[in-house]
Amino acid sequence: YICSPYAGDVERNVNMARTYSRFAVRNTCIPIAPHLLYPQFMDDGLGEDRQTAMFMNLVLLSKCAQLWVFGSVRSKGMQQEIQWAKQRQITIRYFTEELEEIE
Repeated sequence: YICSPYAGDVERNVNMARTYSRFAVRNTCIPIAPHLLYPQFMDDGLGEDRQTAMFMNLVLLSKCAQLWVFGSVRSKGMQQEIQWAKQRQITIRYFTEELEEIE
């Protein structure tokens, strides 16, 4: 599961999420990056859409073996995903924006 910012500089954040997803593929993993999919048909600015999207994110995350957190900025949504993973004892790995793992 790819955990990275979406809001703010959306264009840059989407491009970075694509980079992180390619990185996962190169490392023989299947990237799940809902923040690349849901904005295609849901409005992150609408409270109901955002709440529904976060629910769907957590359902997807519960099916994943690992949560990969990228970058030093942790949005509110990212923090929720990290907390969810911790509660369910899902392995969490942290990476810099330059794709270097932080131990």
